[in-house]
Amino acid sequence: MTDIQAIADRVEIEALRGEFTDAGMMHDYDRFASLFSHDGAWRMPHIPAEFIGRAQIRATIERLQDHWEYFVQTVHPGMIRIEGDTALGRCYVAEFGRMRGGSSHLNYALYHDRYLRADDGWKFSERVYEVRYLDTTPLTGSPLRTAPGQPAA
Repeated sequence: MTDIQAIADRVEIEALRGEFTDAGMMHDYDRFASLFSHDGAWRMPHIPAEFIGRAQIRATIERLQDHWEYFVQTVHPGMIRIEGDTALGRCYVAEFGRMRGGSSHLNYALYHDRYLRADDGWKFSERVYEVRYLDTTPLTGSPLRTAPGQPAA
């Protein structure tokens, strides 16, 4: 593998992790599921729960997002180790939001990832979510209600 290929792989994997956050927050469930290999797995051991395959992953993200009044996730770079057509990685996540039932949620977590090079680019073959800190103190803020493309007041 050339140095240029290694750089391209890293950029694509980093973009994949960003797409995961964007697709979830924008409620683009088909795009969200497409980020996983066909038999990819999304695991949340703290619940415990696991979702295998694109159909199950898509149904899960849609169901989860329906519970939120608002939800924000940010992802921060971690490590990537490329081994041919597979790779391992880790990224750091901060999330907060309020559920429709009124409870609040703030956490800091990690995703432990396995990636697979597919014909249409890198995909998650596995994402394992590890919560490191959880705070359920009520959030006092609220989302701004502005039209798309309009500046917040």
